[in-house]
Amino acid sequence: MEQIAENRCFGGRQLRYRHPSGTLGCEMVFAVYLPPQAEAGPVPVLYWLSGLTCTDENFVTKAGAQRYAAEHGIAIVAPDTSPRGEGVADDPDGAYDFGLGAGFYVNATQAPYAAHYRMYDYVVDELPALVEAALPLDSGRRAISGHSMGGHGALTIALKNPGRYQSVSAFSPICSPLNCPWGEKALSGYLGDDRSTWRDYDATDLVGRAQEQLPVLVDQGEADDFLVEQLKPELLVTASEAAGYPITIRMQPGYDHSYYFIASFIGEHLAFHAANL
Repeated sequence: MEQIAENRCFGGRQLRYRHPSGTLGCEMVFAVYLPPQAEAGPVPVLYWLSGLTCTDENFVTKAGAQRYAAEHGIAIVAPDTSPRGEGVADDPDGAYDFGLGAGFYVNATQAPYAAHYRMYDYVVDELPALVEAALPLDSGRRAISGHSMGGHGALTIALKNPGRYQSVSAFSPICSPLNCPWGEKALSGYLGDDRSTWRDYDATDLVGRAQEQLPVLVDQGEADDFLVEQLKPELLVTASEAAGYPITIRMQPGYDHSYYFIASFIGEHLAFHAANL
């Protein structure tokens, strides 16, 4: 775990690290914000998962989350969105919605992607074990959040890992990869054509099988260009109501899919997690 950048920010430290990942079989980079409270001892931690085409830097530079993280004394860990490097397979057509920058937070089973694309295990196991051992983070107080593909990742990971997280939130999540073009392309490519294997990566399916009920906050912009075809929050509403799983899903008039939307509500998400951590 090699530190490659550090910037002072709202009394805390914005850090960037590089490390060899045994899970992904490549070198990975991730970002960590440590609030000023971390100088006195371990602080709760929010894992942030970014969307298609993003790296660890998008959220760190655009969301403005550090101000609120400093106020609440919460660290933020932001991994990359896929394995990268020589020998890591990409979309054969070079498309943005599969391969590099589009790991979808699944464990791939299909060649050639199974060799590296194990972002689920990386986010759930390897990365937390690394950072929580090396930095002043309280492993007993974790939350997870994300945007778009990362919102899908945050919801599915939280729903599948009872006891690991105290809360989960999402901006513009891909609510049902089983029922949208982005999901169908990614899950068929990483997992194969047997759609029954996709169910473990679909929040609308998982919500009815969850072994615990976490506090969940979802914000979705009504002016989002991807709302109807790709994101489908109405499917999550229906599934959560059928399962008796209370989820707060807020439709925000006039907001789109961009980081302007995230920056507008990230303070409320940090306050939501702080209340549960």
